[in-house]
Amino acid sequence: MASLPRLVLLALCALVISGCGLGGGGGSRDDGVTLRVTEDFGAEAVAKGSEGAPGEDDTLLRLLQGEVEVETRGAGGVVQSIDGRPAGRRDGRPSDWFSYVNGIATETRAETFRLSAGDRVWWDLHDYGAAMDIPAVVGSFPEPFLSGYRGKRIPVRLECADAAQRECDEVAERLERAGVRGTSRSALSQRDAGGVLRVLVGEWRDLRLDPTAQRLEGGPEASGVYASFDASGRRLEVLDPRGRPSRSLGAGAGLVAATRSGEARPVWLVTGTDEVGLAAAAASLEADVLGQRFALAIEDGLAVPAPAVDPRAAASP
Repeated sequence: MASLPRLVLLALCALVISGCGLGGGGGSRDDGVTLRVTEDFGAEAVAKGSEGAPGEDDTLLRLLQGEVEVETRGAGGVVQSIDGRPAGRRDGRPSDWFSYVNGIATETRAETFRLSAGDRVWWDLHDYGAAMDIPAVVGSFPEPFLSGYRGKRIPVRLECADAAQRECDEVAERLERAGVRGTSRSALSQRDAGGVLRVLVGEWRDLRLDPTAQRLEGGPEASGVYASFDASGRRLEVLDPRGRPSRSLGAGAGLVAATRSGEARPVWLVTGTDEVGLAAAAASLEADVLGQRFALAIEDGLAVPAPAVDPRAAASP
């Protein structure tokens, strides 16, 4: 059993991340569609909007055009510019507009991707030199757990390391408070079932045995996550938008990230360098903490976005 100071530290860490309470974030499913447009991995807000339940012909592109000025090119309607911010090269680096629905990268053209009730749409203009493919992000929480993808709910399964049962309880509770029902639970399977949205909970030394989780060790190019652990699992490196080390976090560091292998459903990772870091990661599953983040690290109870964007960039509202 953990000592009293250890338990107090865990509790304080959870309170700092969650905003000193258990009631923040989440809520019931809303049939309306919401739009968020940002730049630099969510660091700068460009526009946001919402509308009621989508019509039969509502698409990603039509929603965007209804809220901001959009320029497209080619017969496929590829988005070239939003709100006067063009894709192309910036400071000698390649950048483009990327779209996510419920935190999952869209795999079809914006003009043909039909929207469904409850969808959270996110467009972001960012540097793709270090990672052309970022298959999933955490900043639309509690999606995709509530509405799924393309109008279909996705079964959710928590996979818990043996030593992480308390933190797994915390994750389950926060999902339930966010309106997510019917989640299943198992030990770490180290197997991607394809049709299930897996949430892996445990210290990194346990999660790294999972083939999908291991993608983080290949850097952003392999996982789409701008953070990685060292071989011991005791140090977490947060990378900048170019994939270079930016912040090195040690004891008490946590991480919430999402990735995907091929066409399988996304896999969420709730992990840390140790017990304290894992507790902090589990406590951060709140919409107001994860919102507008591609991935999120935690250090000393404070949120550290991954990638670590230049602090001079405009903060999200």
